Amino acid sequence: MRNATGKTGKTVKAAKPATAARTKAKASRPFVAADYLKTEDDRAAYLSALLEDGDARVLTIGIRDLAVAVGGVAGLASKTGLSRETLYRTLSPRGNPRLDTVAKLLPVLGLRLTVQAA
Repeated sequence: MRNATGKTGKTVKAAKPATAARTKAKASRPFVAADYLKTEDDRAAYLSALLEDGDARVLTIGIRDLAVAVGGVAGLASKTGLSRETLYRTLSPRGNPRLDTVAKLLPVLGLRLTVQAA
């Protein structure tokens, strides 16, 4: 079947109906960092890469990703003695964790803070 289109009067073929095989696409899954942070080495490399970025906001979200990887914020709260509400607020995109909070979190995540010469 041919249909006229536009002012030029050119004709184009009608599109073929889509077949089930063409339209059936695999459902994609959203990226979840915690799925890839199973070992302490993976978590250390992830946090190091975030620190190289230099943006403190990225660091707080990264620590939250690590918390999810090791059992969730609730589990992290019970292991550190900090409240869940405090951790959710601190590790939110607008959070600003203090050094003493980070110092409590890192050992539970299997990490420690070190300094190297630039």
